[in-house]
Amino acid sequence: MRAPGATTPFSALHHADVPLLLPTAWDHASAVAMARQGFPAIGTTSLAVAAAAGLPDGAAATREQTRELALTLGSQPFLLSVDAENGFSEDPDEVGEFARRLAAVGVAGVNLEDGMGAADRHAAKIAAVKAAAPGLFVNARTDTHWLGDHDEAETLSRLDAYQQAGADGVFVPGLADERRIARLVARLDVPLNILYSPTGPTVARLADLGVRRVSLGSLLYRRALGAALETLDEIRAGRPVSGRTPTYAQTLELGAPAPGDR
Repeated sequence: MRAPGATTPFSALHHADVPLLLPTAWDHASAVAMARQGFPAIGTTSLAVAAAAGLPDGAAATREQTRELALTLGSQPFLLSVDAENGFSEDPDEVGEFARRLAAVGVAGVNLEDGMGAADRHAAKIAAVKAAAPGLFVNARTDTHWLGDHDEAETLSRLDAYQQAGADGVFVPGLADERRIARLVARLDVPLNILYSPTGPTVARLADLGVRRVSLGSLLYRRALGAALETLDEIRAGRPVSGRTPTYAQTLELGAPAPGDR
């Protein structure tokens, strides 16, 4: 694996002794709560941002919502990586400009997905982002296991093109086969990011395989919704409410500070 070109605090987390476990938030309260658990970096999840706004995920419909969330979280005392779908445009220059604006408000990293579109177009977007915001950590995602037919050669071909374009890390959501993960790690020059699955390898096992970043995607958001629905069921059925519930005061503390408190 090649050493990071321009070392930043966020890129350094991908080259530490243990993989970066990246929890993913969807608003100010969730991000601050996760950071208070000791996580130095927090990501965002496009599915949750889209669902909260009543918009489709992966359809380039949440550009403004994503920018607003980045503006809200970029000045917080944790490193922020933004899920920017496909960059919200097919024009590499527009994607580069969007990334520059994210970096300007304090974002440390960005996740860009290819959606199984043309690999050369995605590579051009990556190059444009690195030209517009050199210090921004670009995590280049391929959807060969998410949307495609899990073709190993196609996956490697795309990842190679993306790292050649300047990606700082690469991401293959949906890949859980340990032998394939190990083969990818051996072939890559940049850190490999894997999406955690409750039915897949543990974080410790992924570390053994050489994975350097483990993302949680929309899992926490979906679990939060599930907990809310379970609580409703318990209340409706007259059962005691179980699970962890922050107090009103603890929740209030997750709000934005008053003017002058920053």
